[in-house]
Amino acid sequence: MGADTRRATIVDVAAAAGVSTTTVSHVLTGRRPVAAATKARVEAVVADLDYRANASARHLRTERSGILALVVPDLTNPFNSAMAAGLHETVLPSGYLAVVGEAPEPGAPLSGVLRQLLDRGIDGMVLGRFGASEADIDSVAASGTALVRLGGPLGSGRGDVVRANEVQGMFDIVDHLVHRGYRRIAFADGPAGSSPGGERQRGYEQALRDAGLPVRDDLVVHTAYTREGGVRAAEALLAGPGPIDAIACCNDLIAVGVLDVLRARRIGVPGDIAVTGYDDIEAAELMSPALTTVLNPAREIGRTSARMLLDRLDHGYTGPDRETILAHRIVARDSA
Repeated sequence: MGADTRRATIVDVAAAAGVSTTTVSHVLTGRRPVAAATKARVEAVVADLDYRANASARHLRTERSGILALVVPDLTNPFNSAMAAGLHETVLPSGYLAVVGEAPEPGAPLSGVLRQLLDRGIDGMVLGRFGASEADIDSVAASGTALVRLGGPLGSGRGDVVRANEVQGMFDIVDHLVHRGYRRIAFADGPAGSSPGGERQRGYEQALRDAGLPVRDDLVVHTAYTREGGVRAAEALLAGPGPIDAIACCNDLIAVGVLDVLRARRIGVPGDIAVTGYDDIEAAELMSPALTTVLNPAREIGRTSARMLLDRLDHGYTGPDRETILAHRIVARDSA
């Protein structure tokens, strides 16, 4: 007889690993803690048997599409790519496909993308804040699609929320600058009225006030959350009415553009002007000088969002909307 080509089942994995099918499920979904040795044994058996959850059969039984979506304004931002990776690696063992929807161009509304995804019957959505209107959020919530929002206040029936403390994060990085002797600290913010730029601007202003420093409108510029936006911000600040000794940037991509301009003008960093970012994308430590920034745990945001969706879709959670606030920290490098 030929080799056995039968596809391995979760029962096969449990038997080979010497555990229950429930334990296998916990290892694959991450929904319950499992002892490290047991987890490693199950994962080894999964790899050896080439086990994959039978998603198609399950989704036929539940009349679901098996598709979850992350919707962001710009996938070229490494922060968003890292979130997508965290979402994907968490939902894949449960048989879901993670897709990414983005705005047709940076800064464009997300309404059209949301409508297309909802029309395709996705099971759940992780929705970024920038580019999504209140009406967009309401339309997703009203569709019955499981929803996790990346920021914003909790609202009854408007989805779970996963976020970092944006105000405190920017407060901490500006306070870091103040304690290193910087006093004329400018802020390269995102587009006016955008999120998380608005929250981060509040943190910037509060840190200045707490340090007894003036909050000056001429030291705040609004720009795109991109490298090109950082170039424009730096040029505007350097052409401003007075000298500055530090630029706190709303994200790391803006900081990259700011550093480009300072380097081109032979302005020393941090000797003449210090620069800080926000997010701690992978490239931050490779910049010259290496970027001092706020670690905003993008991959963990994706993972946490995924687990909250799976709670509602697969694990029977039907309770009130929940909020998870993830920790940030300052990553001090050479730029400030």
